[in-house]
Amino acid sequence: MQVLGAAAEFERALIRERTKAGLASARTKGRVGGNPGLRARDPAALRKVRRARQDGYMERLNETAQDWVPHVRRLRPDMAWEDVLRIINGPLPYDRHWTQSRLLRAVKAYVRDGFLPNEVLGRAGRRETDDRLPAIVAGIKGADPDITLQAICDRLESMRERTPRGRASWRPSSVRMLLERAEKLGLLKCEQ
Repeated sequence: MQVLGAAAEFERALIRERTKAGLASARTKGRVGGNPGLRARDPAALRKVRRARQDGYMERLNETAQDWVPHVRRLRPDMAWEDVLRIINGPLPYDRHWTQSRLLRAVKAYVRDGFLPNEVLGRAGRRETDDRLPAIVAGIKGADPDITLQAICDRLESMRERTPRGRASWRPSSVRMLLERAEKLGLLKCEQ
């Protein structure tokens, strides 16, 4: 098997050398490979290539449309793109997760082609203040007044709570901000 593998590698190297030599010989004779229309910047050829790329992109989008179109149609523009993205990526395996820029590009393509209404690209309204996270943090702090900010971070991560910005890992500064908000809301007594 090793001898056959070595022979195959040797043959591939010979083919590569002959191909390079043939391309170099053609270049010295004034011939250049590739599409002549693209080399000459022919508008018809450029349109044809652009259309082929767009068609391929739309075919790939259509294969994944069931993952994201219903959510975008239902949640936009009432919800921010970050939240819509989190909902779309929730059930998907990690290798099929969307990025925000990729999702926006897909939505714009679907709006342009008439598959989605133009309203989905509108600005999301301001978020209502959510008292849930300050209440959770106040509950943790109330149960153990001597708990450190880092211990609260660890507890929130073990509960799989997202930060106010949607991240999975918590920082003590975020917990401190939520404790201050909980104090303003009256959920936590001021320490003196």
